Amino acid sequence: MRTLNRAEPATATRLKTLLETLLHTPLPVRLRAWDGSEAGPADAPLVIVRHRRALRRLVWQPDQLGLARAYVAGEIDVQGDLYDVLSRLAPLLWRAAEPTELPLRTVMGEALRLGLIGSRPKPPPEEMAVTGTRHSRGRDRQAISHHYDVGNDFYRLVLGESMVYSCAYWTGDTPGYDLADAQRDKLDLICRKLGLQPGMRLLDVGCGWGSLAVHAAREYGVQVLGITLSVEQADHARKQVAAAGLAHQVEIRVQDYRDLDDGAFDAISSVGMAEHVGTGPYQEYATILHHHLKPGGRLLNHQIAALRHDPSPSPGRSFIDAYVFPDGELVSIGTTVSLLEKAGFEVRDVQALREHYGRTLRAWVANLESDWSTAVRLTSPGRARVWRLYMAASALAFELAQIGVNQVLAVKPHRDGTSTMPPTRRDYLA
Repeated sequence: MRTLNRAEPATATRLKTLLETLLHTPLPVRLRAWDGSEAGPADAPLVIVRHRRALRRLVWQPDQLGLARAYVAGEIDVQGDLYDVLSRLAPLLWRAAEPTELPLRTVMGEALRLGLIGSRPKPPPEEMAVTGTRHSRGRDRQAISHHYDVGNDFYRLVLGESMVYSCAYWTGDTPGYDLADAQRDKLDLICRKLGLQPGMRLLDVGCGWGSLAVHAAREYGVQVLGITLSVEQADHARKQVAAAGLAHQVEIRVQDYRDLDDGAFDAISSVGMAEHVGTGPYQEYATILHHHLKPGGRLLNHQIAALRHDPSPSPGRSFIDAYVFPDGELVSIGTTVSLLEKAGFEVRDVQALREHYGRTLRAWVANLESDWSTAVRLTSPGRARVWRLYMAASALAFELAQIGVNQVLAVKPHRDGTSTMPPTRRDYLA
């Protein structure tokens, strides 16, 4: 065993130097290496590097995906507030140094001394590689199954009993007002915007675990068809419908929106669905929804939006694409409105809910962290870490106005131009 020369920098100091070289920015956190040595600002949050493999991943993949792989694999960890660490690391998480920018002699020298040179580590098993033509029916099923078919019990732990997986609508701050209340208020907001009345037919595209379908049928007396590509979602939704005694009003199918053949509906809801559609097929998607809506019928499209355009995005895969939403795509609200109008819709209202999503995500993270051992048992340590990282980083992205979320209310006008929309917004925003 080699005797440490006290003149040599400690392992943590070498790590700090190497990481700052690879990631092109000073490290705003303190590091603890696998040998217990530490380096970095004494008052900064602590990032623990448990294994050399974490750095080997960054040598091969010096960007956010390399860091994410090490975190998911449990090779690095955070002591303290994850939000604080992510806020400090944000500048380097989104920018990889170009190979030509790196002083290779320095990088290779430090990597050799630290024992980091070796074959590329395999990604953690939670990383997804979809196959087939992008946004084909088969590939979309793979992507949806990867994200949603991870166990209904796990989702219940994270989302709460409401089982609503989209931005809540926080209308109060009184003691006792919680996530379940905010999700109920969101479901009711959607129903009011759609102008639902007893006897109407509602199509819920991407119906999730059936909470909106049940709410609309029970509270507004409508007939609902909910469709999803997730087998586990459909199973839970059907059980929820049966438990509510609404089987005569609500049908849940595992079906692609492109295969619909059910005539016209009085209203259509699409909540957290359009992000999966993709920019290429979006025009077809909007046209199909327009075709299945009666004249005078309304569409409520609830969709995450890109707020900042990066003129030179990283060419590699992102953490979100590899672990969370394969093939997911975000576009600006302007693009969404333009494509809906091109399909024949008249957009009547746009409501931004960005701050509501940040608060929702923090509530989900709190649920996950409060019962961490159960979450790990229901899935895997890696999967639980994926969700903690994804939701915490997303909460910050909404709060920092890097991404947004909007409800777009649109109508399919009659031939004579009448819309049957109420004259003021107070009819549905009350």
